[in-house]
Amino acid sequence: MSLPRSLKAGVKALGLALLLLPAALLINTFRRGAPRAPVGQASAAAPDDPRPVAEHLAQAIRFQTVSHEDPRNDDYAPLDGLRAYLEKTYPLTHLVLTREMINGHALLYTWKGKDPALSPRLFAAHMDVVPVEPGTQGQWSHPPFAGALADGFLWGRGAMDDKASVITLLEAVESLLKEGHEPSRTTYLAFGFDEEVGGSKGAREIANVLASRGVQLDFALDEGAAVTEGVIPGVARQVAMIGLREKGYLSVELRAQVPAGHSAIPPPHTAVGVLAAAVDRLESHQMQLHLAGAVRQQFELLAPEMPFLQRMAMSNLWLLQPLVLRALASQPIGNALVRTTTASTIFSGGIKDNVLPSEARATVNFRILPGDTIDSVLGHVEKVIDDERITVTTLQRLVTDPPPEAPTDSHAYRLIEGAIHHYFPSALVTPTLVVGGTDAREYARLAKGVYHFVPFVLHPDDRLRVHGTDERIAIDALGTMVATYRHLLRDIE
Repeated sequence: MSLPRSLKAGVKALGLALLLLPAALLINTFRRGAPRAPVGQASAAAPDDPRPVAEHLAQAIRFQTVSHEDPRNDDYAPLDGLRAYLEKTYPLTHLVLTREMINGHALLYTWKGKDPALSPRLFAAHMDVVPVEPGTQGQWSHPPFAGALADGFLWGRGAMDDKASVITLLEAVESLLKEGHEPSRTTYLAFGFDEEVGGSKGAREIANVLASRGVQLDFALDEGAAVTEGVIPGVARQVAMIGLREKGYLSVELRAQVPAGHSAIPPPHTAVGVLAAAVDRLESHQMQLHLAGAVRQQFELLAPEMPFLQRMAMSNLWLLQPLVLRALASQPIGNALVRTTTASTIFSGGIKDNVLPSEARATVNFRILPGDTIDSVLGHVEKVIDDERITVTTLQRLVTDPPPEAPTDSHAYRLIEGAIHHYFPSALVTPTLVVGGTDAREYARLAKGVYHFVPFVLHPDDRLRVHGTDERIAIDALGTMVATYRHLLRDIE
């Protein structure tokens, strides 16, 4: 019995495709685009002795500018002390630049440019820090607010996040002023004081002031990405990541309500049990995986640096994307890059061991991946929980969709890339997605592009130090930070 002609043709086509598929995979695997050329050369080498910069940062760390979830616990006296210290330490900056105090404590510096036709740019950082977890002070190698200089590092809360940026930006401005430099573009330095609790009083108010003046920024630059070494599995060289956008933010409160009573005569499920089941459903039914935008660009650029099998997978996402997504989702940092994450963070209910609680509450935090929205996350929550005993309420402290993605074909991106090529010459430059939140979100409405990059090297254990125990920064890194910011402030092309 002979096969129909159309079926024969289909079998031949399938056989040809199977023969060509390995060739296509290998061609894509070994294809590599030419790297971008640097924008320009830096204005000066890193300082020979970064220790004076470290001393200035150490003093800034000693001001305990802690932001608390409950604003009633905030003490603004350290912020006042830090502001006075900055004024004393950087006299030329405070003589030439205009400084404004926004909403009492945020600082906005304006460095007037020579050419009013050029759009201004903004460099952001924040002066506040997270608290030290109670009971962990003794686990620090040096007291968290001592600003100790030891073993080649500066130790203390805020050393990386984010007082290093505040100090090195001011160091760069001060040194340029000593040289008589006048910028072509107007430059803003925006230092918030409540970034660690959402930035609504600091960065948002700075943005409101600029918006009221009709300011349209060429770009804004903030924290959120850095140079990594040994962080990406299989990639030996340094990778300098430029964040093009950050994830959105949403927290919801789940409240379970059932009749109260005596624990000796319990129902099948108490309020605590009902709530625990709802939280379990959310954790067990995560939102969908996506690989797009900056993250996809990042892995396509990283592919040539990876071992063969990883390289083949990343070079052939058109075919192997489902496998890549599953592999990324198996690790916390990879999972955060490819889906809206679900994190149950607070759980409470009950007052006594023999009393059935009438109510139990839980807070679940979502970091929203570009492509998802606040509405789609809330729809997902309602669908997954599907229990009329659970009330879902959006917590209003911070609710935001992902901001727009900054372009990679802009002057700003090439400027940052050029500075990286000069000061981190072995690093591969890639775009990325910032999985945390920063003050930069507030400037997205004013800027053609908002970028995230801090010019220091992060090693694998540094990720645990940020917001954790033994936060520190290499003293030598501070000199490179100053030099890199000089490059960016001079707008070298």
